[in-house]
Amino acid sequence: MSSHHFVKDQQEPAVFILDTAELSFETVSPLLEWVPTVLVGQECLENVLSWGIKVDLILATETFQKDNLHLLEEQYPVKFLTASPENTLDEGLQYLLATKHPATHLVGLSHLKHVDLGEKLELFDLTIMDAGWKYYPVKSGKFKKWFAESTIRILGKEGMPVEISNENGKLMLPLVYLTQLEVPEGITEIAASGVIWIGEEVK
Repeated sequence: MSSHHFVKDQQEPAVFILDTAELSFETVSPLLEWVPTVLVGQECLENVLSWGIKVDLILATETFQKDNLHLLEEQYPVKFLTASPENTLDEGLQYLLATKHPATHLVGLSHLKHVDLGEKLELFDLTIMDAGWKYYPVKSGKFKKWFAESTIRILGKEGMPVEISNENGKLMLPLVYLTQLEVPEGITEIAASGVIWIGEEVK
């Protein structure tokens, strides 16, 4: 019995691959360790299949589905879900909600799209992986974490005031389109009046 036939109980965050332009298999591989549900948009399907990943759901137009019926056999038990390139993200998230997945990694989604995920954050735990960075939301407005000496990013509503405290002292600043910050080794605390996303470089 091959590993991908384990019963999936939705405990693992699903992996939803929307674009592979700036991704390598090595970046995605750690997310697949516990055989999560894998969704892929049609534009990057060929690349994902070349990595040897077992796919559970392909989001594709009706034309693409008709032209690629062989995938249903080759990738059994894969399923198709009808979606246009414009609504792939929404359709995929609706599917994950309907199948009761509590968490999802959005792989290859532009970090600029974080603004479109507002309502979804109440329903899911979401992370975004984009061009070598992993972003995760802080819904409570308060965040505290130990970092190695590194660069982090903070995304949020432009102009929102954010307070950052660590051994370098305390800093108040308004968020710009993408706020990049050098943090020292140790605990950094961040407080904001609304949802923010913290970005860390994926090594």
